Amino acid sequence: MNPIRVNENRLWDSHMLMAEIGALPKGGSCRLALGADDKLGRDLFVDWCRDAGCGIRIDQMGNIFARRPGIDDSLPPVSTGSHLDTQPHGGKFDGIYGVLAGLEVIRTLNDHDIETRAPLEVIVWTNEEGARFSPPLAGSSVFSHRLPLEQLHGSKTTDGTTVLEDLKTIGYFGEDISCTNHNLACFIECHIEQGPILERSEQQIGVVTLIQGARAFKVTVTGVDSHAGTTPLQLRKDALLGAAKMVVRLNEIGLSEDEATRITVGRFDIQPNSTSTIPGGVQFHIDSRHPELTVLKKLEACFREDLAAIAEEAGLGVTIEPFLSIPPTPFDPEVIETVRQVTENLGYPHRKMLSGAGHDAMNMASITPSGMIFVPCEGGISHNEAESALPEDLAAGANVLLHSLLKLSGTVI
Repeated sequence: MNPIRVNENRLWDSHMLMAEIGALPKGGSCRLALGADDKLGRDLFVDWCRDAGCGIRIDQMGNIFARRPGIDDSLPPVSTGSHLDTQPHGGKFDGIYGVLAGLEVIRTLNDHDIETRAPLEVIVWTNEEGARFSPPLAGSSVFSHRLPLEQLHGSKTTDGTTVLEDLKTIGYFGEDISCTNHNLACFIECHIEQGPILERSEQQIGVVTLIQGARAFKVTVTGVDSHAGTTPLQLRKDALLGAAKMVVRLNEIGLSEDEATRITVGRFDIQPNSTSTIPGGVQFHIDSRHPELTVLKKLEACFREDLAAIAEEAGLGVTIEPFLSIPPTPFDPEVIETVRQVTENLGYPHRKMLSGAGHDAMNMASITPSGMIFVPCEGGISHNEAESALPEDLAAGANVLLHSLLKLSGTVI
């Protein structure tokens, strides 16, 4: 007997309908967390879930828990989900896929009159992207007690409001729900890969084993402001020139390690930032990532030494201050093996892989057995209106999710 499958067309149509909220001219969507369009997206999701027979609970961070009862409803729910908020120039699938795949699982179970032993929950986490207020992964960070609720409630948005004010404005300030009073049996997050590995290797499913670690640093380079027309080149203390050499060296350090190494400089601030003045000060951020903590520490030691040497040679000052440290997050072996076995049984080409980006599942892994399922996205493009995925790949990931949740909920069909 063939295993049941999700409705591919319905799953695709759900994405296209959600994408109409906050639609952008180049085909993407913009639903910044707790803004007006995020409210509309949440409302649509809640309506769909209620139509599918789910009960809805909302916590004080605005996280949404859509629950399909189980035969033994006293059991902790087997859960899935992701986020509905987007980047300013976001696509149709980042985060949204994980939420709608979970909804499609529930709809499919309803179609086939299948009851699960344990209840199922589809969760929408608030502000995964961090585009309208910081930090990212906010909702799951609060739920998992990694950050205090009061800190997030007081965070300022780019519109000058507080998070608490916006939660109340859009009607998503709910009850006291956290992992201490709402235990989850496990959590699996479906997501587009946001990279090119699956597409290039012609694999349809990524069985994610680990989210790589990340460290970020603020580098301040100090020189001397001086007149661009009167100061000889050999006498300058040009902070920008020194910083540029540092960036080149950082790239060389990254290339000297293995292929999993990522070092990025994505932000530059120049002082005084005037055409006719030699820059006397520069700040830039280093983003370093790797699946092994020992390598992250080695990278830090290398660039601290080399950047100091560049500064000394140029007569500049340099300070390096850490502001983010996330250790590598391995996923639960049982969840990984469940996803792998289900994928193999369904006949999808697949591979084990790590995630280069952070996801809500990273926070969930600290409190409950967790895992992730990746599907390809065209060209590996994400955080971009051009973000694209194939209907059959989205359905494949949802089918893996469906049968993984059935197995983890103790349900035999």
